[in-house]
Amino acid sequence: MTGALSIRIAIMGPSGSGKTTFINEASGSDFAIGKGLESCTSEVQATKPFKLNGREVTLIDTPGFDDTSRSDTDILAMIGAYLSQTYEYGAKLAGIVYMHRISDFRMGGTNKRNFKMFRELCGESTLRNVLIVTNMWSEVASDLGEMREKELENTFFKARMLRHEGTRESTHRILRYLIHNQPATLLIQKELVKEHKNIVQTSAGSELTRVLNEQREHHEEVVAQLRKDMEAAIRDKDHETREELKEEIRSKQEQILKLQSETERLEAEFKAAKERLEARISVMEEKHHEQGRTVDALQEQLETERKDREKLAVEQEQKEQRLRRLEEDNAKAQELERLNNVRELNRLATVMVVMM
Repeated sequence: MTGALSIRIAIMGPSGSGKTTFINEASGSDFAIGKGLESCTSEVQATKPFKLNGREVTLIDTPGFDDTSRSDTDILAMIGAYLSQTYEYGAKLAGIVYMHRISDFRMGGTNKRNFKMFRELCGESTLRNVLIVTNMWSEVASDLGEMREKELENTFFKARMLRHEGTRESTHRILRYLIHNQPATLLIQKELVKEHKNIVQTSAGSELTRVLNEQREHHEEVVAQLRKDMEAAIRDKDHETREELKEEIRSKQEQILKLQSETERLEAEFKAAKERLEARISVMEEKHHEQGRTVDALQEQLETERKDREKLAVEQEQKEQRLRRLEEDNAKAQELERLNNVRELNRLATVMVVMM
């Protein structure tokens, strides 16, 4: 389904924020849903198109940057690969819905990091196509929820904010704000496809690198303090404490080494994710071509059958015409014979009259 009436909308947000539930309610899909804050969306996935106000709408489900089974490096590589690959094929997003739990006690570090990464993916120029959707209102008192909503509006979000009431009608009401938008190019799509940047050089990649460096520096500070504590334990001949600190230092150093390699791994994971997508697209294209060949064969068969039916119809018509001609000739012969008989009878009657 292509053309101006076909649109794509991405659903983003932290793990456990109700992205997949929203998508299932809106589209009638049955994507797996995680329990609590546990993530279940491990890959970018698209729904089958569904109709809304005369448009064919496809929703894109994405994992959050606080995924419980994958690192932020994996998530950025996956989302970046999907957005760039589909953009190369001419697919743009008419809008993005960013889900946020109003039941969250406060806008903590994880939520801030998620939203910061989201902003770097989209860019400021596409915020007109973004909706911030709060949900889980049933889990908070209305006055508390309204207070948190006002805090979000004033502090963090500049895009339009809407509430999701947990129904199919509510999801469609929200999506109607986006379905007539002019599709926009996200910042990461522009950077990766038009500017040919490495994913590490993109705004989102730079933000992830900054976060990783902060985490590494924090671990290095902890290691420095642990070393001081271990020196004190050595002086005090506290063998048990020394061994415990030694194990903690070893663990932190492993984390530091892992963080140092994450930037390089981002590029490798991005390439691997694109290769997986290309393979999936190739399979889909082959299926499409196979379906096309099947359709062509069916059309050829139907055309042959149509011609056979037309030939049979012509032959039947010719037979009927011959039969009609035979019937007409037979009728003419019978009429001629009758007339001859009448004339013969008249002649005989005349002869008999004369003889009398």
